[in-house]
Amino acid sequence: MRAAAAVAAFGTLAWFLGLIGLQVYHWFRDDAWTHIGLRDGLLSLVSSCCVSDESAPGMMAAFMRWLETPESWLGLHVVLEAVPASIGLFLLSVFSNFIYIYCSDRLDELTQVSDERSTDTPG
Repeated sequence: MRAAAAVAAFGTLAWFLGLIGLQVYHWFRDDAWTHIGLRDGLLSLVSSCCVSDESAPGMMAAFMRWLETPESWLGLHVVLEAVPASIGLFLLSVFSNFIYIYCSDRLDELTQVSDERSTDTPG
């Protein structure tokens, strides 16, 4: 559990830094800030890992179709377009780091209690 939480925490932090670096590079080169919204990031993620054909059945294909042309939840779609993907990645990194720290502390406590019990029992 610790390893998965660490990979999630530091992986999302690396994605965040890479995305900011890419946007700064384009800003320096073109003198224009490239907006990459959460919608764009989710669309890229879903299309690269989960759905190869838009007409395919399934929940991820339906989610991808909704990201491209929403028919309901229009307010959420507007929020996903407006919020930068870098902020979403940063918040995900903070949440993942919280889980990593919590899991590490909890596992340390459980290990300490287990060690105390094993030394207290006569054998």
